[in-house]
Amino acid sequence: MKPAHRRIATLVVGVVLLIAFIIAGMTLRVPYVALGPGPTVNTLGEVDGKPVVSVSNAVDPNPKGNLNLTTVSLRDGLTLFQALGLWVSGSNEMQPRELYFPPDQTVEQVQQQNDAQMSGSELNATLAALNYLHKPIALGVGDVAKGGPATGKLKVNDRIVSVAGVSVTTPQALLDVLKKHKPGDQIEIVVQRGDQRLTQQVTLAARKDDAGRALLGITPTLLAADPNTNITFNVGQIGGPSAGLMLTLSVIDEMTPGNLSHGKFIAGTGTIDPNGKVGEIGGIPHKIDAASAAGATVFLVPAGNCAAAVDGAPDGIELVKVETLTGAMDALTKLGEGKPLPHC
Repeated sequence: MKPAHRRIATLVVGVVLLIAFIIAGMTLRVPYVALGPGPTVNTLGEVDGKPVVSVSNAVDPNPKGNLNLTTVSLRDGLTLFQALGLWVSGSNEMQPRELYFPPDQTVEQVQQQNDAQMSGSELNATLAALNYLHKPIALGVGDVAKGGPATGKLKVNDRIVSVAGVSVTTPQALLDVLKKHKPGDQIEIVVQRGDQRLTQQVTLAARKDDAGRALLGITPTLLAADPNTNITFNVGQIGGPSAGLMLTLSVIDEMTPGNLSHGKFIAGTGTIDPNGKVGEIGGIPHKIDAASAAGATVFLVPAGNCAAAVDGAPDGIELVKVETLTGAMDALTKLGEGKPLPHC
């Protein structure tokens, strides 16, 4: 082959390989997801025109300031070029996809788990706030199954006083009473609905997974014993358990006078349990970056996340270490008084 022909052939092969690489880079999906700073939401504000946290009969229904929950963005279905671009940007990290989308679960199942974690976080936030404020707690109706035995008899936020003549104060106590009955039994349920105490006759049905067991058709929950105090949440499309601490603080802010933020832009993260213990979470550097970009000057960090939080934290944001709800409340009080804070 003549030199000129060899050069042409080499050029053609090079162009073909380049085109193939570009096509592969634009279409080939990589088994990784990109994690980066996600949206921040002011728990004292609104999402889609509805309050993020709403407390009926609140002492201060419209507290001022910012108590922002923070999130991590997760981008899935990345092409090779997209993954490379996000990695080079430095604002995202790549993680194996299977860590967030296990092979034995569908995307829908993962989303359902995230939603369930958020629901659990909201319940824990309610209980933690009520326990902190020493408010009594009652067994309530969280949901009523459509077309079930309780339809038309019980309503969401009813406080359950007794079932079949037995006083019940916990979900387990309710289950224990139902175990003593069989499908078809008619039982008397006494509930507190607002200022009314009602007695309802409900005929139990059979469970789909066990025809021999009785079904009431409600999802029990725990509520403020005061029937005029109902706490609701609206976080939009956010899932997972890590908003617990900030949701709890927002509930307390509405149920007490004054503003917990004391004029500061406060953000944070952390799980919460009913006793007020703050748990560590994932993605703390991205959450701090997101909070800083939104304008936060103080960030509440779970104690277990402090080491990761300090590494590479942006300038101008104060990292406050919290282990419990009481510790977080004490830190906010010190913030308002200009006293030294517990730092990471």
